[in-house]
Amino acid sequence: MARLFTVGEILAATGGRGKGLTGDGISSISIDSRELGPDALFVAIKGDRFDGHDFVPTALANGAAAALVSEGKANEAGERLVVVSDALEGLRDLASAARARSAARIVAVTGSAGKTTTKEAIRTVLGAAGPTHYSIKSFNNHWGVPLMLARMPREAEFGVFELGMNHAGEISPLTRLVRPHVAVVTTVAAAHLEFFDSVEGIARAKGEIFEGLEPGGTAIINADHDYVGVLIEVAKAAGVGKIVTYGFAADADWRIESAQLAGEHMHAVVRHGDAVVPLSIKAHGRHMIANAVAALAVAEEIGVNQDTALSALAQFGAPEGRGQATLLGPATRPLLLVDESYNANSASMAAAMDVFAVQDAPGGRKVLVLGDMLELGEKGPALHAALKDAVLATGADAVYLVGPSMAALADALGPQVVTDHKNTTDEIAQSVLAGLAYGDAVMVKGSNGVRLSGLVKQIRERFA
Repeated sequence: MARLFTVGEILAATGGRGKGLTGDGISSISIDSRELGPDALFVAIKGDRFDGHDFVPTALANGAAAALVSEGKANEAGERLVVVSDALEGLRDLASAARARSAARIVAVTGSAGKTTTKEAIRTVLGAAGPTHYSIKSFNNHWGVPLMLARMPREAEFGVFELGMNHAGEISPLTRLVRPHVAVVTTVAAAHLEFFDSVEGIARAKGEIFEGLEPGGTAIINADHDYVGVLIEVAKAAGVGKIVTYGFAADADWRIESAQLAGEHMHAVVRHGDAVVPLSIKAHGRHMIANAVAALAVAEEIGVNQDTALSALAQFGAPEGRGQATLLGPATRPLLLVDESYNANSASMAAAMDVFAVQDAPGGRKVLVLGDMLELGEKGPALHAALKDAVLATGADAVYLVGPSMAALADALGPQVVTDHKNTTDEIAQSVLAGLAYGDAVMVKGSNGVRLSGLVKQIRERFA
């Protein structure tokens, strides 16, 4: 594996001091003592629940080449250390150094919904054109972004990073660290309202992504929501010279004129200027087409051939937990599982149920399992109850609700529609499993904190 940093580069970037260091450098970086790559640097950051310094001896015993530690913890951490004033700041310094030396074209993505899927679509397109480094999972916060950036290899030609937030002011330092050439905002919706006075406040917080754009950079904005004007205003205020829009909106620069489902694929016609672009993806849903069109727009701004982008997108499907559809069991009568268990807010709930509404069951019933949308504050009950029409439009034969906030939706739907409602996934799991059969189509959707991924795993194990 190619070396990420020499020992000298680490010390120069962080301003740290070495203690018992051996070897020439490191080839990987980790914050998890259980997951160490070859010649790893273990970074001992302090989180809400754990302090990485407690795991330095384990990391070194498990093969880490060195550990990056805070000064106050150095005496108890052992040998093979890089000692800095603060380990998280040291990680940011390494991220900054990786960015400074890189000639890669960089893309940053944020949004209330669809940012991970859009990031995956973009990295699929760029990966077809050259070596591409990208954020894994949803490593998009104050430690995830610098970790992903610090891991960027010298030889990367493209980089794609996901930036997340639940408070104002969180994206600004992340985008200034990443310094993207292209910044994408997927949508703005009622998410994290617990920490904002309004959805417009969320839009302005998402718009912080434009603050870090490189000179001459491009803002790419989804036009299919009520706050596109706010985002354009924020982008202009940040000095962005080029703004590109995409979506189903009539005035979008990349306008989706039609989108139809055919088997496993969605087919769309996209108009860009005088060009008509045929697009096909291996996923369901209008929102998935929009995510793919964002990747097309990025490809043009980055300089990737459109045919290369279209060919890559033809095999692009929904990631695990974000709409991934799987047929389980016998080919003649399988169970269709649609896994939307990773996240949920009003926008993503509506998009997921819009897809499920046109989804036929292979030979049985349609089943919905919906979990709480978290961090909505005092507007939570109303936003949950407002899902009623979308639920009814799916044509679901059985509806299972999980979480205390779903009580508002249970009341709105009534007992004749709601099959079962429990406060936790553990409490409802057996009821759901007992109600499913081969031939059914089941969609599982909720915020990650509801832990519906555990139910998805049980469904897979029961019906595989």
